[in-house]
Amino acid sequence: MNIGKLIRLNRLFSHPSGRLCSVAVDHFIGYGRIEPGKGLGNLPEALARIAAGGPSAVTMNKGTAMHCWAPYAGKIPLIVQAGCFTADERVIESVATPEECVRLGADAIAMSIGVYGPNEGRFFKMLAETVNDAARFDLPVIAHIYPRDFSGPTPRIVFEPEGILWATRAGIEAGADVIKVGHTGDVDSFRQVVETSPVPVVAAGGPKARNLRAALTAMAEVVQAGGRGATIGRNVWGVPKTAEALRAFKAVILEGRSVDDALASEGLTGEE
Repeated sequence: MNIGKLIRLNRLFSHPSGRLCSVAVDHFIGYGRIEPGKGLGNLPEALARIAAGGPSAVTMNKGTAMHCWAPYAGKIPLIVQAGCFTADERVIESVATPEECVRLGADAIAMSIGVYGPNEGRFFKMLAETVNDAARFDLPVIAHIYPRDFSGPTPRIVFEPEGILWATRAGIEAGADVIKVGHTGDVDSFRQVVETSPVPVVAAGGPKARNLRAALTAMAEVVQAGGRGATIGRNVWGVPKTAEALRAFKAVILEGRSVDDALASEGLTGEE
């Protein structure tokens, strides 16, 4: 590994635990309506709440970086999302290049892809081409990979161990430096995923959990299974006390503290 890529990866995984607790705000195409005053309805305000919690990094689309990231530039590592797709494959696009990411000062480029379905090969090619193009700049590639189930009337993202294993293998074979996949739901099956991978595996924060306690418990299982951390979205910025929720996630993911201890340290009940 060249020194440039190593420097950037070390920024992302800078905590002494070797793990990261990052936040994603790259929710745009395929995520439904924008609700003013809630979640990501006001991006500058949402980023201020997230930054107050001290994330390991923040993943965002390039426009958000261009227009909203100046107050945090150089203070929090930046990951730019290049992939743009919907579970039903209505949209499959790459919307940022490694060169753009470097010009924005990003520490990594993320590429979201789907596996299974009629366009699986197209997704693999998107990721492999991103890996090749990013190599010119020693820019790490983080693959966000989502298995889908096409058996019903509407394709949906799934989290069964078999699909997550395949998603991880797809990232390995395409040359990704870090692989982000959904949590399989239990420690043993996620440990199998982690053990198959020669590169760091981090968990996706997943759909909105029934409450903060449930979301933290899932991330505690990821750490127990040997995962290198997580990137969380709705279960952080979708909580009214965003900074406190993020610090609770950091306590669980980076410090290995119990869910109860993490909640208590931030004055949270877990029912948020």
